[in-house]
Amino acid sequence: MELMPGYKQTEVGVVPEDWSVAGLGNLSDFITSGSRGWARYYSDQGALFIRSQNVRGGRLDLADSQFVNPPSGAEGNRTRVERYDLLITITGNSVGNVALVEQDLDEAYISQHVGLVRLREPSSGQYLCRFLSPGSPGNGQIWASQSGQSKPGLTLGNLHDFCVALPPPSEQSAITDALSDVDALLSGLDRLIAKKRNLKQAAMQQLLTGRTRLSGFQDEWEVKAFDDVLLRMNAKAYQVQASEYQSTGFYPVVDQGQETIVGFSDRLEKCLKCPEGGVIVFGDHTCLVKFVDFDFLVGADGTQIIRGRPGQHTRFHAFQLQYRGIDSTGYNRHFKLLRERLFLIPSYDEQTAIAAVLSDMDAELTALESRRDKTRALKQAMMQELLTGRTRLVQPEDLAHAQVRV
Repeated sequence: MELMPGYKQTEVGVVPEDWSVAGLGNLSDFITSGSRGWARYYSDQGALFIRSQNVRGGRLDLADSQFVNPPSGAEGNRTRVERYDLLITITGNSVGNVALVEQDLDEAYISQHVGLVRLREPSSGQYLCRFLSPGSPGNGQIWASQSGQSKPGLTLGNLHDFCVALPPPSEQSAITDALSDVDALLSGLDRLIAKKRNLKQAAMQQLLTGRTRLSGFQDEWEVKAFDDVLLRMNAKAYQVQASEYQSTGFYPVVDQGQETIVGFSDRLEKCLKCPEGGVIVFGDHTCLVKFVDFDFLVGADGTQIIRGRPGQHTRFHAFQLQYRGIDSTGYNRHFKLLRERLFLIPSYDEQTAIAAVLSDMDAELTALESRRDKTRALKQAMMQELLTGRTRLVQPEDLAHAQVRV
């Protein structure tokens, strides 16, 4: 394939001619990993012990922290973390996750599942972290180095040999600044989504128990049995097995799993025409509750379809079961427990009003989550463009002028 003018073929693909390529080992003072046997040093307080689950998305996630009272001597010193170290998970299911230590952790050590790269130029840490992180151009080397292995893992030699495409320092800074701005936007969206979820949970707690009443409603709530308010539909005719799920198709498949839609099918004769007002999908094994208001095929065994009886609002009851459903007892049948449940029920009009308030909150959450997903996709596209030099934030002529001024 003919290269565009100003670009060259390298070990990491096509990059601008004014970029260099270097091995991670040549950019580091040393590369090491943690030792085995640190579990015996675990404690409730002491030095931070960084494990593979703490290395996520280019940053340290210390929500699940472990502490140790480390051994004295060279072994402890060798695995001690410093600010601006680059950490890479080297064993387990999360191989290839990368994080930069951007803060002073006082005293911290790494587990045997984490590799530590101490950079010669700490100022390049953010760029190197982004270049090697999952979804970035350099991360493909991590998967290629594990090819043919039955157990995923990286050696210190692998880390030493990873190649990095290096733009000039000013362009490195421009790239990391641009991606950091997107990260800040994503973090803001995550915080807002968490806040909205908490507000919705609080609203459900108040509205679905009658502790807070919407304006205009004063009638007493009634206690009724399952069969008085809900009806299980016979879904056997609409059921397809998991082996029949397709990645694309005309009709969605809904089962008892976490995701709303788990696959697709083209089998029109199996499609359940969703009744007006929607239905509740209850997982007989999982106890998960979903509300569905579109035509669909019923997933594998254990997917129960429920709707409100006349005078009952199905969406209201879906919220009730999402708020206070059935606790799982393992991989057992749970619908019989749901049939034994008593329901605290307001009038149909109040059910409708409560469902409308909570549905509006759901819609707001869905919009925010969609915006977050699009922002993540934008970040992925930016990483592919900026970290390969296909899109330049600093033009070569600008770099030349800057060098002349210096």
